[in-house]
Amino acid sequence: MNAIFGTKIGQTQTFTQDGKRIAVTVVAAGPCWVTHITEFGGFRKIQLAYDSAKHTTKALAGHIKKSGLTIQPRFLREIRVKQDETLTVGTEIKVGEVFTIGDVVRVTGTSKGKGFAGVVKRHHFSGGPKTHGQSDRERAPGSIGQTTTPGRVYKGKRMAGRMGSERVTVRGLRVVTIDPEKNLLTLTGVVPGGRNGLLLIQKEN
Repeated sequence: MNAIFGTKIGQTQTFTQDGKRIAVTVVAAGPCWVTHITEFGGFRKIQLAYDSAKHTTKALAGHIKKSGLTIQPRFLREIRVKQDETLTVGTEIKVGEVFTIGDVVRVTGTSKGKGFAGVVKRHHFSGGPKTHGQSDRERAPGSIGQTTTPGRVYKGKRMAGRMGSERVTVRGLRVVTIDPEKNLLTLTGVVPGGRNGLLLIQKEN
């Protein structure tokens, strides 16, 4: 396995052996359980269950029971592994079995939602002049139209709209510490999303 699911606990700081202070993010990573395996085209899709929920549906409970587990997972997600990966349904995957200190990883999560935002906040527009009668146009986007050709606004035009709450991947993070007993992982830098948000941590190829 080269990946595991986790949730973001928070950000803090630590010191390297040479006394350099670095920003780190603490992640609760695993344990995960294999609940389903699908094979296709030389690869295998592994469905993993992570975290625990207070309540669950009968359909999900039946699916988990079929895999021989008694857990009530909060998340069910799939990842792709190589065909020769020796995993079976019901296998428990812990963070200490996947990563070692110094591994370079990429983390995928859902960024914080900011709601409906204007172009200055969303796309870093500079805004209009603050004088010459433009007292109410400081944060306006300005003209968006074309001429007779094409006579419309191009798709993807940077305008005001909903900001955040998107799938974001941060690459090049490094594993600083691992606590297998508490299922904790410390990574350099920051990861997307807020506290308790679901994260996929994968080794960089």
